[in-house]
Amino acid sequence: MATFEIKNLHVTLEDGTEIVRGVDLAIDTGEVHAVMGPNGSGKSTLAYALMGHPAYTITGGEIMLDGENIAELGADERAQRGLFLAFQYPHAVPGVTVTNFLRSALNAVRKAKNGGEDDPISVAEFRKLLASAMDRLRVPREMMGRYLNEGFSGGEKKRVEILQMAMLRPRMAVLDETDSGLDIDALKIVAGGVRELVGPDMGALVITHYQRILNYIDPDHVHVFVDGRIVASGGPELAHTLEAEGYDAFIPETVAGGER
Repeated sequence: MATFEIKNLHVTLEDGTEIVRGVDLAIDTGEVHAVMGPNGSGKSTLAYALMGHPAYTITGGEIMLDGENIAELGADERAQRGLFLAFQYPHAVPGVTVTNFLRSALNAVRKAKNGGEDDPISVAEFRKLLASAMDRLRVPREMMGRYLNEGFSGGEKKRVEILQMAMLRPRMAVLDETDSGLDIDALKIVAGGVRELVGPDMGALVITHYQRILNYIDPDHVHVFVDGRIVASGGPELAHTLEAEGYDAFIPETVAGGER
């Protein structure tokens, strides 16, 4: 059994519209899987549904993490089990500093792993872990006293997302178009952080529209996502094919007039 398995997953919007139409995917720790698809194909819906966003309803299938079906759990419980989502557009949280947010999140995970009993990280240990992660990801120290994502540039928001991942050390990280809005320098730093963290204890699902972030992450498997389904899978070379030729070959023609 893989560390993370999506089995025949179906997801609808609040109005009943089905967006994800039966997805199967298995990812082990140490692996990077990329899901690529055109705009409007349902990629972000898949990411949010995996994390437990209340606006999306799972109507069928399972989400297995370390042998447990987490599909019925809340987002906080999924995070405590070791699932992490890096947002395409991280929200600002006025009044909560980056430092306080990270420490609270880390303590919540530690509490869950300790059977519900508080197990707070010491201030000294937290500072040591945070300083090390910030140095690796080139996050300026002055950002730690700022309110989470408030006034941050796109690159700063994405670096802090990866900083969260570095601190929490999830079992499986889902990155929803993390490359969106990044210049080349920020892209290299974010991709380098992902590449460094993936290993024996963590895998990653990278959801993206473009191939460029994959130049720096080097996925093990690439999946083409169209109309709520995975329609093709392959190795890293598939991403290069999509970059060169687009998604047209994977989009079925409609019956009427041969239109796409």
